[in-house]
Amino acid sequence: MTPRAERPVIWMGSSRKDLRAFPRQVRRDIGKALYAAQQGEIDPAAKALKGFGGGSVLEIITDQHGDTWRTVYVVRFKAAIYVLHAFQKKSKKGIAMPKKDLDLIQRRLAEAERLHRERHN
Repeated sequence: MTPRAERPVIWMGSSRKDLRAFPRQVRRDIGKALYAAQQGEIDPAAKALKGFGGGSVLEIITDQHGDTWRTVYVVRFKAAIYVLHAFQKKSKKGIAMPKKDLDLIQRRLAEAERLHRERHN
């Protein structure tokens, strides 16, 4: 059996820099989930992001010492995994994602779609 080719990870905006600022264990957990995505799998820590139509936009949620860290990525494109946003959720009001983060994800998703079209046309 031939091993499946890994899809590359493309970091949108400041997502890579933001992720690098996370605590080591959080980075490891997120890295494990992104590696699973590169292999065509979905890590148990990843789930579909509501409001983005189906299961092609996913978020990894990691908790450590009472803090919540989130990384949003898209698996819609066969050629690559696009990481859209990585941030620490600071709001203590429920689990809903703040509007400013949703808006940023929407903008970066549109940019990822444009970039994907350019690379494959």
